[in-house]
Amino acid sequence: MARDFEALKVQVSDIAFTPGRDALHRIGPLLLRAQDLTATALVRLQALDDSTYTSVPGSRASLELMASLVFSSSLVGADLAHVVLANPYEGTQFAGYPAEDEAARTARQAEAITKMNRHLSDTVHQLDLCATGCHYLARGMNEDLATAPQHKPSTIEQTAGAALSPAQYSALAALTAGGKLYESSTRGLGVTRVTAQDGTRVSIASYRALAKLGLVRADTSTSLFQGQKITTTEEGRRVLALRRPHAGLGTAMAAAPGTAVVQKARR
Repeated sequence: MARDFEALKVQVSDIAFTPGRDALHRIGPLLLRAQDLTATALVRLQALDDSTYTSVPGSRASLELMASLVFSSSLVGADLAHVVLANPYEGTQFAGYPAEDEAARTARQAEAITKMNRHLSDTVHQLDLCATGCHYLARGMNEDLATAPQHKPSTIEQTAGAALSPAQYSALAALTAGGKLYESSTRGLGVTRVTAQDGTRVSIASYRALAKLGLVRADTSTSLFQGQKITTTEEGRRVLALRRPHAGLGTAMAAAPGTAVVQKARR
């Protein structure tokens, strides 16, 4: 997850936009990515809390740090949402209101840009905290496990992230060569779909569960209408290398409330 937070930090730090529609189109995908990272952090906190790791001395500090990551990543989403709120939109005023002249429009945009940049700066700060927290968490868990030989790191990793249902494991295997996340028009309504590189249709619920566990990711730099490229992460490839789905405490977390996304039709 540290790499994901760091990658989003780079995107936010390097973003350039024109206030208005352009800003909304550029900030929107970043906000959605931040929300996905928060969901992933929450799923992993729940998995750790239900795992045998809780019996290891020092595990409480790790759980509290994981909870702080959920909080900090939520602030990332809130800051980006503030950018969306501060963005100066160009809709038409109510009838009877005086038309906005160029000087007033320029002043309104200048004020908005100041607010937007402040929130973007706060976003970068929170993303830095999230990435640093992930590194501390990984080091702390390794140190805890080193003092408790009966708890092997691989066991904890499988419980926290690699325990998949058969359907999710099949979806991960299908996406190992890549895939596409896209909007498909059905009777005039947009439905989010997932297709593997070989044409295999993948359940959107299975894909969302895999994404929240950090086993796959989509390239959010392109729109869903163009199609977002799906790749398997290093952790996802490690799970596939195990060659079999695992049952156990983590299975419930992979299908916990909030991890499966119901397809919703959008206008």
